[in-house]
Amino acid sequence: MLETATTVKAKINGTAVEVPAGTSILDAARMAGVRIPTLCSDPDLLPTAACGLCIVKIAGSNKQPRACATALADGMDVITHDGDLTRVRRTVLELILSTHPNSCLTCGRNGSCELQTLLGEFGVPEDRLEKRICDVPSDRSNGSITIDFSKCINCGRCVQVCQQVQNVWALSSLNRGIHTRVAPAGDILLAQSPCIKCGQCAAHCPTGAIVEHDETSAVWDALRDPDLFVSAQIAPAVRVALGEEFGYPPGTNLTGQIHAALRRVGFDAVFETPVTADLTIMEEATEFMKRFTEGSGPLPIITSCCPAWTDYMEKNHQDFIENFSTAKSPQQMLGVLAKTYYSEKKGIDPAKHFQVSIMPCTAKKYELERTDEMFASGYQDVDITLTTREVARLIKQSGLVFQDMPDEDADSLLGHYSGAGTIFGTTGGVMEAALRTAHFMVTGENLAKDALEILPVRGMKGVKEAEIDIAGTKVRVAIAHGMGNVDALLEKVRDARARGESLYDMIEVMACPGGCLGGGGQPYNISENIRVKRMEGLYQDDRDRELRFAHENPAIKELYRDFLGEPMGPKAHELLHTTYTARKKYKR
Repeated sequence: MLETATTVKAKINGTAVEVPAGTSILDAARMAGVRIPTLCSDPDLLPTAACGLCIVKIAGSNKQPRACATALADGMDVITHDGDLTRVRRTVLELILSTHPNSCLTCGRNGSCELQTLLGEFGVPEDRLEKRICDVPSDRSNGSITIDFSKCINCGRCVQVCQQVQNVWALSSLNRGIHTRVAPAGDILLAQSPCIKCGQCAAHCPTGAIVEHDETSAVWDALRDPDLFVSAQIAPAVRVALGEEFGYPPGTNLTGQIHAALRRVGFDAVFETPVTADLTIMEEATEFMKRFTEGSGPLPIITSCCPAWTDYMEKNHQDFIENFSTAKSPQQMLGVLAKTYYSEKKGIDPAKHFQVSIMPCTAKKYELERTDEMFASGYQDVDITLTTREVARLIKQSGLVFQDMPDEDADSLLGHYSGAGTIFGTTGGVMEAALRTAHFMVTGENLAKDALEILPVRGMKGVKEAEIDIAGTKVRVAIAHGMGNVDALLEKVRDARARGESLYDMIEVMACPGGCLGGGGQPYNISENIRVKRMEGLYQDDRDRELRFAHENPAIKELYRDFLGEPMGPKAHELLHTTYTARKKYKR
């Protein structure tokens, strides 16, 4: 029997290369230090060869295959750049430009647009072809992301990530030929579609066709208002990604510099969302233990801190509503505490306390609209959500040199958090933080230092399963990230339930690949490698912190002692818990 070669040897621009069998010419060239231009290729997605920019020449062949969709073969002699290929690529760019508006100066992707960059590199100085701009009005209907149809280049990235990675199917390609365009299926408004506002379409779009709904101007208005007390909260995943907007390597933890920058922008107080991640763990772990030991509710209990997942569940997995933890997300908890506990302590009129959350996520904008959850203080608990990209713009607009910012602490009342709170930003982090505290609740003892990092729940595998021993009792857990993986996991649970079996005691779900660190509002050019670096940045923050257990956080202890009472108690339930509602179910 013939053995299949594990590597292939070839030449790229005269240089010998050896790469794993099946590697595309595009990736092989990157490994050899050669960048072939492309607008449709994305490391998260399957190749579509849609844009036509990555054509190459192969010695002995008259064909010019597309490098993204062609595997490098043994003995190939590939030319990636010459005068002919450059001329063809420039023509392709001119054709794309003929259907694209010249509105770069007012575009949300100005300076970070992949098309804009290539047009500059190839020296396309003017429009030589007749313009054919799509005149369909922009879709701003869902409040989280905006589609500008005139800027779509039909690369297919958004459709593929929405359908194949997220399994949401809110976007599709309509019509044919020169009339092809991307839109919600049936050409309806995005707000009427199955969209869960996760923003993965925006994160993978190469142009300004899909962007987050920018609210930086509204924040500036609040900061200029002398009657308002304006506070900010910073999500865990933001601290290891924001630096990418200022030239830092992915995963660089810039927590202290972010605090300093926000104060200089004009915020009156800076809070840390990981504080209420610790609080979420106290509530969620207590809820889990009541279900697990007392049978107070169905198992598995499913985490509820991801609003895109909450939206998806209410639309598509309504039979799991009773399994959902009733604990609000950390963003929601901090918002209500800012306008009750903090405002009371500091003598601030909560009606004049304007709360801004800084999140890695576009769906957090949608979460503010959940009226049953976001008005527990008697006011809108969080007034505006900015994505990581938006807060980078805010800092740049302020004229600050971010690299010169000193390290500063967050405000003390809602600023002291544990390592368990910071790992909330990665897939598996909520589960690990909950298990650390659940172990204490059962045994009265913390996990030993060498067992503190629960490795089976870590990593980038789409679905992770583990069995954790707590004082001789087995706790069966599962973690899924990326909605396509979540669907597969829940179908498995549903099938087992139909047989009268129970597979898990607790399930963690994050809508975005990698969890919050891969959120739809994070810096562009995301890849698995970047997610892993951001993940390690969060785990390092956990290792570096003096406290690594939510239940040991003195700020949390004080909060319960002075204000909330006990976990799952009457006041905690009133302010920190919610309910869920079955909503329109879309058939795909």
